[in-house]
Amino acid sequence: MKERIQKETNERMEKTVDNYKSELTRIRTGKATPSLLDGIVIDYYGTKTPLNQVANISTPEPRLIVVQPWDKTVINGIEKEIQKANIGLTPNNDGNIIRLAVPPLTEERRKEIIKTLKQIAEESRIAVRNIRRDAMDELKTAKNNGDIPEDDEKRLEKKIQELTDKHIEDIDKLLDKKEKEIMES
Repeated sequence: MKERIQKETNERMEKTVDNYKSELTRIRTGKATPSLLDGIVIDYYGTKTPLNQVANISTPEPRLIVVQPWDKTVINGIEKEIQKANIGLTPNNDGNIIRLAVPPLTEERRKEIIKTLKQIAEESRIAVRNIRRDAMDELKTAKNNGDIPEDDEKRLEKKIQELTDKHIEDIDKLLDKKEKEIMES
């Protein structure tokens, strides 16, 4: 029972941190990365398919993303979906490939991005704290039902708090790293 609660709590917290990492990769920092197009899906012969499964996505230059579809008939659909995604990039379609020039960030845009980053980080911290609360509630219920002794409950509460602190610290480190990346680009 004790090990299960601790293990499940840790796994849920790690998933929250991983989710935060994936959110960070979708935020444009002024550098071209294929992950900027991760959320884009296209209609590929009636099936919603992620862009990276129908095209080669590369970054031949620091401020350029090139999308080269394997099937040229879907190039217009890809272009439309990139425009619809509202990622701040304008596709340039030459019939064979799509080029996406990544413009440098303005100071104002950097501040907006950092504000968004902090908001997402706070949401992730709240999620970690909610997981902690759920685990503490489960511990109290287990103690009240006589499933675990009070000493074990106190020890596990301490371990869960340590897990919480560690995962929140991980989120803060990721935020700091991304902030520096944005301010340097």
